[in-house]
Amino acid sequence: MMARMTEHRPATGRATPTRLASSPPAPWRFAWAPVLACLLAPSSGALAQAPATPARPPVAAEAKPPVQSSALTAELFYQLLVGEMAARMDDPGGGFQMMLDAARRSNDPLVYQRAVEIALQARAGDSALQAARAWKQAQPDSREANRFVLQILLALNRVGETAEPLRQLLALTPPAERATALALVPRLYARATDKAQAQRLVEQALAEAAARPETAGPAWTAIARMRLAASQEGPALEAAQRAQSAAPTDEGPALLALELLDPRLPQAEALVRRYLDGAQARPEVRMAYARTLLEAQRSSDARQQLQLLTRQQADFAEAWLVQGVLQVQENQFEAGEVSLQKYLSLVQAGGRAPNEETQRGLAQAYLALAQAAERRGDLARATQWLDRIPGNADLLATQVRRASVLARQGRLDDARKLLRALPDRDASSARAKVLAEVHLLRDNRQTQAAYDLLAEAVARSPNDAEFLYEQATSAEKLGRLDEMERLLRRAMVAKPDFQHAYNALGYSLADRNVRLPEARDLIRKALELAPGDPFITDSLGWVEFRMGNKTEALRLLELAFRERPDAEIAAHLGEVLWSLGRKPRALEIWREGLTLNRENETLQSTLERLQVKP
Repeated sequence: MMARMTEHRPATGRATPTRLASSPPAPWRFAWAPVLACLLAPSSGALAQAPATPARPPVAAEAKPPVQSSALTAELFYQLLVGEMAARMDDPGGGFQMMLDAARRSNDPLVYQRAVEIALQARAGDSALQAARAWKQAQPDSREANRFVLQILLALNRVGETAEPLRQLLALTPPAERATALALVPRLYARATDKAQAQRLVEQALAEAAARPETAGPAWTAIARMRLAASQEGPALEAAQRAQSAAPTDEGPALLALELLDPRLPQAEALVRRYLDGAQARPEVRMAYARTLLEAQRSSDARQQLQLLTRQQADFAEAWLVQGVLQVQENQFEAGEVSLQKYLSLVQAGGRAPNEETQRGLAQAYLALAQAAERRGDLARATQWLDRIPGNADLLATQVRRASVLARQGRLDDARKLLRALPDRDASSARAKVLAEVHLLRDNRQTQAAYDLLAEAVARSPNDAEFLYEQATSAEKLGRLDEMERLLRRAMVAKPDFQHAYNALGYSLADRNVRLPEARDLIRKALELAPGDPFITDSLGWVEFRMGNKTEALRLLELAFRERPDAEIAAHLGEVLWSLGRKPRALEIWREGLTLNRENETLQSTLERLQVKP
């Protein structure tokens, strides 16, 4: 039996990762002035009108400030007005030239800015740059002028000319704002086509800031992000380490290290943990770390972080949500319901109207609670939870869960109709509908119907690796092993990095105790593509057991079960322990597996074959 063919299901209950900003909001952005703002500005350093005469004289005589003459002459006013009219009508070039000439005559920053705006609105990048440079030349200490020059050069992708404007802009930035400005630099260069050139240029421009103790942390973080954008992972991590050494409480290096988390770069995780060990570590960073661990299939480590977070920050709602969803996925229904109810109480206690993100969270919580109720056989309660999902939030997942409840009530045809009634918004949603119906049929032991549905899907999309994989799974359950292998090899050709196909074929060979060296090679290939995946680790442990390497098999299976408590992994781990004479421990593992999923075919067949009643 090829039970290790891991199923690809549509996301129905997993919490959606929240993006965590790596720096404060950007202060360097264009702030377009109103059309005639230059005409209404105060007279100090700008063009202005004389103060209006009060409607009534004051009751008591007061000393009046001296009247300041406006710099706005009749000739200049006329030039500005005609320039604006030309810009608004059919002559933006003429309007730009008039405004730029007026800016040079008045030396007013608002008029310079308006000249830049007119050029930008006309999509005349070179003219905008001309005006910004004229402004900078006239007022070299103006942050706004330097900012416009830098941003226009970047918009024109003239990255090689930005080193000096970047240095000048940083030099003109007040010390209190410099860390924020440095954090923004990688965003400014995000659209540069030559990432390596941008990285070299920025690193040179930030050399002075990186050498100063007060700015070394954010400067090295910016350099690290530029290196990462240029696909220089090792040097990026080295820069992040320097940033953390200079500023241990800054979150920027830890957030960057999370993006580098990989078994090949263990120092990245060490950097994250050093930050989290600090007293000032933000809970959002720990939450991001937990999500990253979940994506890497490291459920055990993620659970630890979530438990820490819910203990240290009991009012951090997102941690309760993710913990609850994870617990339900691992069949810890009672614990999951407690966590999810805690999440709901925190959201309700906020007293605010739910925004889009909160609505997604509520939908995930209700879906998980419905799943827990369904698995415990309380179908009425499951339906009640589904009815509380707001609007059309996560419509596919909601209807998939409703269909599952209908099928458990013996209404499989109604369940299929419910899924087929879902709208086909695009190719992706149509594909998800097919896969949802396939899994519904398979869960209800309608294997032939699932196979037929997939055959139609493969006929429409012959190179869809996931459809091929799912059809292979159905073929295996129908005993068509040659066809299963043929379909899996087609999936490997269609998508060479599709780890599930390699793992499924390798596990099938191992489970049938045939072609074991080939099986091990296939599973190792899958593990290279998805390091740390507990189900693939389980497959590797199983083939090692079949090859007689019981000690290595035990190590791998214990690792897999620790990362993902699962009934099928429990079946394999228990059998290895049983063969090693550790029968009490084997019985303990099997009992835990039955608690997780009493209906698991692999576990049931293992107990029957070994004639064991745990």
